[in-house]
Amino acid sequence: MKRTGEIVLGVIGAIFYGLGALFGVIMLFLKNQQDFLREIYEDPEFADVFDFNSLVNSLAAGGWTLIITSLIALILGIIAIVFIKGNKKPKAAGIIFIVTAVVITIVTFGAAILPGIFFLIAGIMCLVRKPQTVI
Repeated sequence: MKRTGEIVLGVIGAIFYGLGALFGVIMLFLKNQQDFLREIYEDPEFADVFDFNSLVNSLAAGGWTLIITSLIALILGIIAIVFIKGNKKPKAAGIIFIVTAVVITIVTFGAAILPGIFFLIAGIMCLVRKPQTVI
């Protein structure tokens, strides 16, 4: 049985998790750009919402969280795709996809919901589709 749909959804989800890790790196880069952040902070719209030190601290914490969780999800997604390839272990791949989607979405407080949806659908497809019996 071909598992093209699961592989495509897994690859799309892995790409989005890779973009999440890249976004985390950008957040860490912005944390070090004090002048740029000071300009944003001096804008009257943002000055009342948060204080400057909390902005810098949240960029650092959020950046590292996104990098670590996205890389873990990316690695687990690649492992699951390898398990699906050739229809070797579709049940294990489905479980990996579903657990990764749920845990990473919860850990990132919903920031990784889009790639999580792709992994969740791929995981459900892995568990539900049964091989066709030849009569």
